[in-house]
Amino acid sequence: MAQNRTIKAAWPVNKTSVNQFDPQSHSQPDHILHDGLPNRHVQPKPRHTQASHLSDTAEVVRQVAKKMGRARITWENPQSVLIITKPNDISLVRMTRELADWLIETPRYGQPSGITVYVDDKLRDCKTFCKKLNKHPERVDKLRYWTPEMVSLQPKLFDFIVTLGGDGTVLFASWLFQAFIPPVIPFHLGSLGFLTPFHFEKYASYLTHAMEKGVRINLRGRLTCTVYRHVSQTNANGTGHAPSLRQVKRNPITGKITVGEWSEETDYGPIPCFTTIPVEQYHVLNDLVIDRGPSPYMSLLELFGDDKHLTTVQADGLAISTPTGSTAYSLSAGGSLTHPEIRATLITPICPHTLSFRPTLVPDSMELRICVPYNSRNTAWASFDGRGRVELRQGDHIKVTASKYPFPTVCKDDQATDWFNSLSNCLHWNKRQRQKSF
Repeated sequence: MAQNRTIKAAWPVNKTSVNQFDPQSHSQPDHILHDGLPNRHVQPKPRHTQASHLSDTAEVVRQVAKKMGRARITWENPQSVLIITKPNDISLVRMTRELADWLIETPRYGQPSGITVYVDDKLRDCKTFCKKLNKHPERVDKLRYWTPEMVSLQPKLFDFIVTLGGDGTVLFASWLFQAFIPPVIPFHLGSLGFLTPFHFEKYASYLTHAMEKGVRINLRGRLTCTVYRHVSQTNANGTGHAPSLRQVKRNPITGKITVGEWSEETDYGPIPCFTTIPVEQYHVLNDLVIDRGPSPYMSLLELFGDDKHLTTVQADGLAISTPTGSTAYSLSAGGSLTHPEIRATLITPICPHTLSFRPTLVPDSMELRICVPYNSRNTAWASFDGRGRVELRQGDHIKVTASKYPFPTVCKDDQATDWFNSLSNCLHWNKRQRQKSF
């Protein structure tokens, strides 16, 4: 039997006697045997490093994103569909009536009739739309009318959405559903068709295939834009009508201003202090545009990313776009074409005062903040997908983050094919006469 003895070695070991080691203890070194002798044959167990974990996680995220792009969704006995169109366009009103009649009359899923159709409440008194309805009163139960208030309160009432119009109609659908939104099947009946790959002439085959065999979804990212207004901090008497004052001092060497007691040797004394409060929030599919409005002066904006100052913007304005919005205002301002599946935010200056201020893509995980500084000569104006135009005064700012509510559009073929087809059809992208051979 081996005797218990203390081991002395050139490498550091526990100085207590070996018989005090607990064989079941996880703190026992891998290179010490239970009898106290060094193990020269057993190697330490391999351990994953943090870097390898990060690499593995990144690969998992890529695979999940790839599967999401190729996944198909199916509806189990859909009950209702929402139709969004332009109620003032007579030709579209006729197409809306034709589509609603087909959806209601076509029997599905063992039922004698079709599904419930919701149309714009503005069509309730439209003679063109109700002309045929009056001859078939049995359809009244299947035809209902939606209002923006109802859509906002009950977004999950609808199984899917059909838009009849152009890209503006799709943007209007995004504006109506500021949180969750059902899948959207967009039909091309407008002037542009970046977002509308389906042709109305084949609506019956498209919708039948979608409801029976499922569809592939393109999850288009949106931006959450929160407007913050500057307000004065409550002053000493609690009225809150005047800014409170704080004593500060400036380092004469670095110029850094810090809170502290003011002295005659410094250039600073009490300064006013302000705070900001959120007042409005929008989820945009295309872009947030901040411009100089009617002012003759150029905009002066401060751009921050993750609370770090990125640059001072001196330009006519700034466009913060999604990849979907890369073919809108951002493109006209010189921004890059960006595939909708890329998770990025586009920063595009509008007529910048410096030629080196080029369009930039940043990850959508970065929180952006656009501020109007107090020393700006004029206010700024912001619009959200071309709507909700608001004035930003000195001290106001907008925080931009990736929205947790994506905008799901149904693919005609797949994400890549639909996108490149839209570039070719709408922009005539890279089309020219082929060079002749020698």
